[in-house]
Amino acid sequence: MELDEVLEALRDGRIGTGRARTLIALNSIEQVGGFARVDASRMERTGTPEVVLGSTKTLAEAEAIATRLLRTSGVALISRVRPRDRGRLAERLRRRGATVTLARRSTAVLARRRGRRQARGRVGIMAAGTSDIGTAEEARLMCEAMGCECVTAYDVGIAALGRVFPAVEEMAGAGAIVVVAGMEGALATVVSSLVDVPVIGVPTSVGYGHGGRGAAALASMLQSCAPGLAVVNIDNGIGGGAAAARIARRAR
Repeated sequence: MELDEVLEALRDGRIGTGRARTLIALNSIEQVGGFARVDASRMERTGTPEVVLGSTKTLAEAEAIATRLLRTSGVALISRVRPRDRGRLAERLRRRGATVTLARRSTAVLARRRGRRQARGRVGIMAAGTSDIGTAEEARLMCEAMGCECVTAYDVGIAALGRVFPAVEEMAGAGAIVVVAGMEGALATVVSSLVDVPVIGVPTSVGYGHGGRGAAALASMLQSCAPGLAVVNIDNGIGGGAAAARIARRAR
């Protein structure tokens, strides 16, 4: 339905306010600079922000899209910003009054409008090795963009199994746990066998030889014998974080 039709249906009593709000949100696509169309109501409609893929954007384009998202939804998450642009983009968004959070070993940038209140939830994020931290940090920023508190435990892979148990204890109270692992990706199965909350496995392209570049980790997680483990695609920290945050927000 077009916006005028929605308003007329609401006026005539053919739809309620809840249905009208949903239909209006579906119509809120905004043009940015002649090069992008922003889903301005995605955060309100789904609880998940629109994520900007920075690797395909110039610095000016990323800034323009992020500025529009800050105005419309209060949150802008730009993933995989070119390394040379990350600091400059963060500074430009700070000058526009945003609170900016950067990720470790990653080029993701999270900007939020100051004073904005969001729903809460708690997500645990684990990374098997230091090489997996960048993907885990993308998941963390996604969860924080969705208003969740995050507790992290990094470099806790099963090569030294004793590291896993204290990390799992740190996840107490989380509504969901994201487990990021490369190589054979076994950490996700181990964690899923120890906890009573949903686990989201994120395989990474860390590895070498046969099954390297994430293929072995993805296959291992998909073939897990621990029920309750869901799996996203290789290096998809954003998707893993979004799934965990949605679960945690409902479990709050």
